Amino acid sequence: MTDPALHRVAVLSDIHGVLPALEAVLAEPEVAAADRIVLIGDITAGPQPAQVLDLLRKQGDRVRWIAGNADRELVEYRTGRRDAIPDPIGPFAAAQLTDERVEFLASLPATLTLTVRGLGEVLFCHATPRDDEEVVLVDSRPERWAEVFEDVPENVRTIVCGHTHMPYVRLAHGRLVVNPGSVGMPYGRPGAHWCLLGPGADLRVTPYDIPGAVGRLVAECGYPEIAEWADHYLNARVTDGEALEAFGPRDGRGGRGAGGGRS
Repeated sequence: MTDPALHRVAVLSDIHGVLPALEAVLAEPEVAAADRIVLIGDITAGPQPAQVLDLLRKQGDRVRWIAGNADRELVEYRTGRRDAIPDPIGPFAAAQLTDERVEFLASLPATLTLTVRGLGEVLFCHATPRDDEEVVLVDSRPERWAEVFEDVPENVRTIVCGHTHMPYVRLAHGRLVVNPGSVGMPYGRPGAHWCLLGPGADLRVTPYDIPGAVGRLVAECGYPEIAEWADHYLNARVTDGEALEAFGPRDGRGGRGAGGGRS
């Protein structure tokens, strides 16, 4: 579905079932006032998937949805198309979803195009326009960007993608590429990361009570390793350097990864 030109669009990526982080972002005045909230995937794979999904659905038609690779994995696991999930918390998250919620996730598109004031036609995707787990990074080489842009219509001059949990804005072959970072599982620095589009692209980070959020997850989530999980991800124990080292080989540049990046 394509909207008329929108003045302000809030983009949230990689919430990963972290309800306190999502609540903090939704409380931001500019998110509350935005014409649309666009979710670009990996919404539910984490400690509180049902609560996150339900809160977002309560926002109504202002929200536009895209599935990420982790959402797809939960659906495939629940529907018997896979017997394992790479992320250790994935099976737990899948078990928390009702059949109706699984069906809702299964219905989500892979991409979305909206017209945003000052940016024109904006293509939203999870990882790249052609694949929900392909990796591109702030320092990916021009040839890599040419590959992932190959089938993007010429009139699309802005592409918004997530997946790698690290925010950036860059130009690639004359197109603006925006990654809002991760709401729930940031790499590099703590906080709930998101972005505001229109007429430019503004990267934002919402601080919130992380010790309180860790305590809340421990109290409310039944995942056996929740204390370690919450401390590791909410406090951004993975540095941006470690994440780039781990993800780098996956954008085709060669070498060996450090194994620290999960997206």
